[in-house]
Amino acid sequence: MARKQPPRLKRGSTLARSRAATAPNEVLAGEELSAQVVRGCLIARDAVFNVRDFLADGSRLAFLAIKDCEIELDQIERRIDEQLPEAITRVGEAKARELLACLKFITDLERIGDLAFSAVMQLQGRREKLPAADSRQLVEMASLLCTMLEQVHEGFLQRDVAHAQNVLRSDPEVDRLCHSLFHRHLAEPNSPSGQKNFDILLAAQALERIGDHAKNLAEELYGLSEGRSLRHNARKLSSA
Repeated sequence: MARKQPPRLKRGSTLARSRAATAPNEVLAGEELSAQVVRGCLIARDAVFNVRDFLADGSRLAFLAIKDCEIELDQIERRIDEQLPEAITRVGEAKARELLACLKFITDLERIGDLAFSAVMQLQGRREKLPAADSRQLVEMASLLCTMLEQVHEGFLQRDVAHAQNVLRSDPEVDRLCHSLFHRHLAEPNSPSGQKNFDILLAAQALERIGDHAKNLAEELYGLSEGRSLRHNARKLSSA
């Protein structure tokens, strides 16, 4: 079953432009794995797009599409794991760094697929309709995440840290929405409502963790684009 997708944006030509300046073996190794990461970015974005649809109207098609995305991301991660050891022996240092970045990317993207499916699994068996306030916040979280993952996709294609900065600026809002939802439900922890809607909190937590992985990807874009990492540097992260 074909998964429901947002409109595709035109892909950049960064990879194609680099072909002429790179040795044939490096082109084959680097572009093949980079192309798989590009596909993984789009699939992860599609997964979250379908999470948004599922949250909005409980679409069964969206649920199945998210499962399909999870399976595809697992397959891409397995292919990259299998291909990278040989590929990295055929390239120079600069290209090796790019291949290692591909491995880091697909690890986060695969986890995003798992979390997207986990979020909808928490809610799939609900008999009651989602409370309006919860539905609104969860949909807003999913919408932000979808945009963040599109920025990751564009940033990877263009090697442009401006897209990474957009992701880093959006992540705190995802956290805020999640914390607000938790605060509302846990303000009275012994209430029947709080116990009954525990699945909503687990879904929100899964979405927040997707934001964390998107943030990891944004940080990795700095390494690809500028040769420097933002990991473990709070000052640079807060000013990005």
